[in-house]
Amino acid sequence: MLGIGPKLLALAVVAFAFATSARAADCGDTPEGFKAWLDGFKEVAINDGGISPEVVDSALATATFDRSVLAHDRGQGSWQGAKQGNFAAFAAAHITAARIKRGKAMLLAYAEPLERIEQRYGVPGPVLVAIWGLETDFGSGLGTYPTFSALATLAYDCRRADLYRTELIDALMIVQRGLLTPDEMRGAWAGELGQTQFMPSAYLRYGVSSNGGRDVDLMRNSADVLASTANFLQKKGWKREAKWDPGDPNFAALLEWNAAEVYARTIAQFADRLAESE
Repeated sequence: MLGIGPKLLALAVVAFAFATSARAADCGDTPEGFKAWLDGFKEVAINDGGISPEVVDSALATATFDRSVLAHDRGQGSWQGAKQGNFAAFAAAHITAARIKRGKAMLLAYAEPLERIEQRYGVPGPVLVAIWGLETDFGSGLGTYPTFSALATLAYDCRRADLYRTELIDALMIVQRGLLTPDEMRGAWAGELGQTQFMPSAYLRYGVSSNGGRDVDLMRNSADVLASTANFLQKKGWKREAKWDPGDPNFAALLEWNAAEVYARTIAQFADRLAESE
């Protein structure tokens, strides 16, 4: 965990979540009150979250309330389609001929790092490339939402405030550890970052370099992205040399990646199509 042991980190997150709830508990779904709340959150981040004033100032100085983030959170578009359970339609829309062709090309282009990653984590290349393709079309669609505005909006919103306040402190920690600058942190509307869309907490917890280290870049280094995705799946119980379709031992790990069964089944089917080329 990038210099912090998992037990110590867990205690820090719990302590921070408690402090945030106690000292910055006001919330809302309109711009009114957002600035006052954000000013209070900055104090919490410095005093209870261990974030330096310089990082807080640089990361949150331009954070704004974004109505479109809340609109996405209420509707959730393609994700909502996955939750509603129409697997055939969802899979057909996402496992296209063009995406399969590009995915097979990526298996060839990254054959060497994928082999090393499978040796280390036990996760085959087709599974990792399938996730990569579904999440951001192999890194071509990382998202354009400023991460700190997106997370601050969701942290201020009353619906899941505690969850996103914790993610916001983890995003600040990414900056504090020198992994990314605030300007580099642009991604999905819910705060996901990088080529396979890790939340800040997952970025810190599962991010590894392709050679097994911790100096990781999930925005630009595709080999790091693939290794970190494999690390996540291994930590969630992936079994080496086992299959991944529904009913197989590793399908549970795909559900850890995305709890919507339709999405997990789509990953599995895409991986099956990519594996046909091997």
